[in-house]
Amino acid sequence: MAEMHSPGPLDGVRVIDLSTVVMGPYAAQILGDLGADVIKIESPSDSLHVGEYRNTPGMTPLHLNVNRNKRSVALDLKDEAEHAQALELIHTADVLITNMRPRALTRLGMTYDDLAVANPGLVYAHAAGFRADSDRADAAAYDETVQAASGLVDISNRALGTPLYLPSILADKVSGLTIVYSVLAALVHRDRTGSGQQIEIPMADTLITFNLVEHLAGHTFDPATGPTGYPRSLSEHHRARRTKDGLAAVVPYNPQNYRDFFAAAGRPDLAADPRVNGPSLNLADVDDLSDLVDECAPVLTTAEWAEVCAKHNIPMGPVLELDHSHEDPYVREGHLLDTVVHPSEGPIRTIGIPVRFSATPGSIRRLAPVPGQDTAEVLAELTDAG
Repeated sequence: MAEMHSPGPLDGVRVIDLSTVVMGPYAAQILGDLGADVIKIESPSDSLHVGEYRNTPGMTPLHLNVNRNKRSVALDLKDEAEHAQALELIHTADVLITNMRPRALTRLGMTYDDLAVANPGLVYAHAAGFRADSDRADAAAYDETVQAASGLVDISNRALGTPLYLPSILADKVSGLTIVYSVLAALVHRDRTGSGQQIEIPMADTLITFNLVEHLAGHTFDPATGPTGYPRSLSEHHRARRTKDGLAAVVPYNPQNYRDFFAAAGRPDLAADPRVNGPSLNLADVDDLSDLVDECAPVLTTAEWAEVCAKHNIPMGPVLELDHSHEDPYVREGHLLDTVVHPSEGPIRTIGIPVRFSATPGSIRRLAPVPGQDTAEVLAELTDAG
């Protein structure tokens, strides 16, 4: 695969991935997609290796989806010789990503202060559930507990009447993206000054600030001018519509949108409704109007609504069904899911790179390795360098 692709904008940057679960590995994979040489130090207890696999133990869907563009090295950090090899690897790195507990890092001699002595240019990204200087520093952090601590569960409860967790590991993935932009900023600083630094990425802090962008609302002002919560998102009517043959996100936003929508649905009476014929919408009417949109949407198919909405500039999008995502033209044409042949697993679908660089595009040079498969190769490089 490698010979067909550009090296990427991070070519020449070495990243050591000393993280488990999703957040850290996801961040390291993105850096690998952008050209970095990512070496993952494997832990035999990594939960990504547990569960469903097809051919090879450890080759689970999550592992395949967050560990491509990496070389995998199996090292037992409790073994003195292998611990020393891990330190040698870190001393060759530009970036270290870890989510190990502070006490474990101290015991292993892998705190930033320990490592910066031999590698002062190291960008040391430490991700955890909560800030190290808080009373929750040692609390276990899972996506659900972070969703709760960040206000997402409160948002779900207010919108749906049930304290649901969002059905996505949002805390892990948003925090992973935060690791990426933080690492890139620190690399720019290092290139300018020669100095590395430690970055702390607390998941709870990341999600709290993420959620408050719109949901701080009236509490943006002190004293508050209104409640927290973004009304449009919290409305029970904030949902996709059932069309004649499926689902679609049909979202009229202004009076003209509503008039055109109702006219297309064959409801001239609603198109003439005073509520959609003023200069702007009264927010008090939006929920009632949304019920009417729900009532009218089944008149046309999703494809017919797409044509109507495009003609009248009404925001609209079809609902992507995950089971059929590989057949979706937009997904297929953008190479967001491609079938490739994995050396041990055979044909698999690999998730594409969503960003495009005109001069230095990212690439998928390596599919996810069998845990530990690159140990001999990477350690031999240490010997050769020495």
